[in-house]
Amino acid sequence: MQLNSVISKAWSELTTEEVYAFARLRTDVFLREQRVDDEELDGRDLEPTTRHWWIADERGTAAYLRTLRDERPEHRDAHRVIGRVVTRADRRGEGLAHRLVSAVLERHGDEPLLLHAQSYIAGLYARSGFEPFGDEFDEAGIPHIGMYRSASAAAEPSLPTVEG
Repeated sequence: MQLNSVISKAWSELTTEEVYAFARLRTDVFLREQRVDDEELDGRDLEPTTRHWWIADERGTAAYLRTLRDERPEHRDAHRVIGRVVTRADRRGEGLAHRLVSAVLERHGDEPLLLHAQSYIAGLYARSGFEPFGDEFDEAGIPHIGMYRSASAAAEPSLPTVEG
């Protein structure tokens, strides 16, 4: 595995060390730092259509997100959902989450995509062609806004190469 490269795998391809690293990062940020009390282990990680995307460094997983297949009516025509976007505290501000989102767009940019952004970072996703929709809402005690990216949204000029 290349350090600081974007990696993408399905659950069945992950090693136990990779799963542990994701769980640790998500727990550190969502449960400890942000005090989110919603169920972190929701079973969606195990689904065959879920993909895990991350960037690792010498200290472990530096940034992570997952993509899910989800066909709920409130998701408009977007059946692929980006979620659990997280960056380790010491690597924030380096554009790692943007690199992960760009990698998702490289693979799924021809599909409509949806995510629930923490409101204070909605601009991160707007840079990638996502537009807010609906009213701000509370998710796990944190203000969020729905964001949608159509299949026809302009692709980014330079997307990273995805390993895996």
